[in-house]
Amino acid sequence: VQLQASGGGLAQAGGSLRLSCAASGSVFNINRMDWFRQAPGKERELVASIINGGSPNYADSVKGRFTISRDNAKNTLTLQMNNLKFDDTAVYYCRAREGDYVYWGQGTLVTVSS
Repeated sequence: VQLQASGGGLAQAGGSLRLSCAASGSVFNINRMDWFRQAPGKERELVASIINGGSPNYADSVKGRFTISRDNAKNTLTLQMNNLKFDDTAVYYCRAREGDYVYWGQGTLVTVSS
């Protein structure tokens, strides 16, 4: 499985960005996909998850502002980010889980100016 993240960039506080993660390869058995982020000097943290047959889950810091979705027909994971805050500045990574195997995308930088 290969993951290609895109959509990062510069946004003003209160603005929006939409991240995408295109999956290729043997994607049929992916049962969970996530977005993580890592801010400068901080540990990587889980932002949002979507599991096959389940409801999305979000970190408290992004609830009500971010929406994760998965388009199985297009093998794409999306993170819609609204009402961005300065603290959302980070490199965002998509991750896919297939049983015991975990795959990471290369990361896309989101910078929010205050």
